[in-house]
Amino acid sequence: MPPRTQAGLASSLRIAIGRLSRRLRNEREDDSLTLNQLATLGALERLGPTPVGELAAHERVRPPSMTRTVSSLEELGLVVREPHAVDRRLAVVRITEAGLGRTAADRKRRDAWLAHRLRELTREERRQLRDVLPILEKLTRS
Repeated sequence: MPPRTQAGLASSLRIAIGRLSRRLRNEREDDSLTLNQLATLGALERLGPTPVGELAAHERVRPPSMTRTVSSLEELGLVVREPHAVDRRLAVVRITEAGLGRTAADRKRRDAWLAHRLRELTREERRQLRDVLPILEKLTRS
């Protein structure tokens, strides 16, 4: 039975998305990287070279935490720090080819798992998911 109140909808949605998120995390290609490290690599892939402070703000973590994450990724050869093009006092973080390979492999594995699960749904259920995607995206931007 679908929830009847906004609070009930919020609770049901939180639980369902949380379960799906945990299941997708379990499908990671390589668990040698933390979720924060993977999120940082993904952000750099989307944003391009970014100062640590802006990266921290984007990922909603404190700058010292992001500095530690970037340092660990740098040690693994997955990111590099480079001088800022305009302000030489700043450094920007850029994802390396190895970092791009890591994110691609991780994404491919999780997408394959989800694609397999989507095949178990009816055509109508898949259409409903397509219809709700813009709404879910809107929720993530708030």
